[in-house]
Amino acid sequence: MGPEGNRRTNAIPLIAAGQITVDSTAALNVEEEYNFALVRGPRSNPGFYGWLTNPLTETDVFTKPVDNIGNKTLPDYEAYARKYIYNEIYLPGCNETARMFVGQRKDPFVVNLGETFDLINISTSPLGPVDANKDSLADKNITSICLEIPKSCLVGSKGPIIGAWATAHLMVNGKETQVSRLGMPLVNEVVIGLPDKDKFNASQPKDDLQFIDYITHPTLSALIELLYGSAGAKAPEVPRADLVAAFATGLAGLNANGSVGEMQRLNTSIDAKPASEQKNLGALAGDIAGFPNGRRPGDDVVDIALRVVMGALVPDAPNKDVPFTDGAFVDAGFFNETFPYLRTPLKGSPNDPSINILLKSAPKVAGPFKNAANVKWNPETQSLSADKPAGTDGFFKLEADGKVGIDSIRLESDKVKLGLK
Repeated sequence: MGPEGNRRTNAIPLIAAGQITVDSTAALNVEEEYNFALVRGPRSNPGFYGWLTNPLTETDVFTKPVDNIGNKTLPDYEAYARKYIYNEIYLPGCNETARMFVGQRKDPFVVNLGETFDLINISTSPLGPVDANKDSLADKNITSICLEIPKSCLVGSKGPIIGAWATAHLMVNGKETQVSRLGMPLVNEVVIGLPDKDKFNASQPKDDLQFIDYITHPTLSALIELLYGSAGAKAPEVPRADLVAAFATGLAGLNANGSVGEMQRLNTSIDAKPASEQKNLGALAGDIAGFPNGRRPGDDVVDIALRVVMGALVPDAPNKDVPFTDGAFVDAGFFNETFPYLRTPLKGSPNDPSINILLKSAPKVAGPFKNAANVKWNPETQSLSADKPAGTDGFFKLEADGKVGIDSIRLESDKVKLGLK
C-alpha cells in the first residue's frame, strides 16, 4: 500500500484475511498445530512413549480448526471443523484404530454456577424444579480434546473396569509441574477442603488415602443441612462408606475393581445406550450405563452428586429420595449423536440479541417470589403468559440478563398475560 516510491507491505492484525470454507483456507493467517503422545506405564518411568502419527500426512503433527470467529469469516463452521476429525489413528500395541478431534466446541458442562457457589443460594431452592434456573455456561465455548478409543485398546488382563483422570502441567523453574487434576466431577471443587486444594491438584490417585477424611466426613452435606435444615435437609451420619465407594473405590457390582483412588471408573462390559434410551440421572435412575459408571455428556452430574452427597446411596438416610438440584437441566438431547458429540461452538459474530428472562410471582409485594407456573412466550405479541397466582392479589417481577420491562398486564380467565418491552 502507499504511493509509488513509498509503498509498504504490512501484515494485517486479523487471524483471517478473508472467508474460510471447507474447500479453502488460504485466507487463514494462523494455523495451530499439536502433537499427541501415547504413554504406557508410570509417567515417571514409562514402558513405552511414542508420538501418534497423523494418517493424512504420515507425520506426528496434527492441526486444529480455527475458532468460530463469526458467520462472515466462517459461513459453515461445522462443515469446516469436521475436516479436522482424524480417523484411522494407529495406536501402538492395539489392533484397532482410534479417532481424534481437538478444537473449539460449545461448553458441554451445565451448572448453575454462581448460585451454587454463593452458599448454595439456588434461587428456586435446591429442592425446587430441576429445570428452572439458568445454565451459567450457556454462552461459553471451550477448547476440547475428544478421543474415541476402542475398548480392546484400554482393557487388560485384570478385567473390564478401567479408571481415568486428567491432569494439566506447567513449566515451573524449568521443571514440568502438575498443577491441576480432575476425575470424578465436583470432588476437586466441593469435596476437598480449601487448604488442601493445591496439594490435591498436585497429587495422583494412588496417594489419595491422605484425603480420605474429606470423603468419610464430608462438609458439603453438613453445609446443606446448615443452610436448608428448616426446609428438611438432613445430612447422613458419618463416616460415609457410601462416598468412599462412589468417589474412591467404585460401587460393588458395578465398577469396583479393587483399586483405591479418586478417578472416573468405567465398566466396559456394560453396553452403551443410544441417546434416546439414556436417563440423565444415570445409575440413580436405573441406567447403569451412565454416571457414576463412566460419565456421558448428558448425565446431570451436578444433580446426581448433590443427591449422593445427601444420602441417595444410604438406605436409611433421611433425604435418600429427596430430589436435590441446582435447577440447571441437561440430558442427552443437548448433544450430537456422532463424533465428537459436543455441539458446534457459538459464533463470535453476529451478536446474539436474545435475552434470558425468568418470571417470578408472589402473593405479596415483599415476596417471597417464586418461579411463575406454566410460563409461555409468544414471539408474535412479545408477551408472556403464566398461571394466575393463588389468592386475591398477585405480584410479578422479571429477572433478565438484558434490558427488559413489563409494558402491560391483563387477566385472561385463569392466566395472566404480560406484554414486554
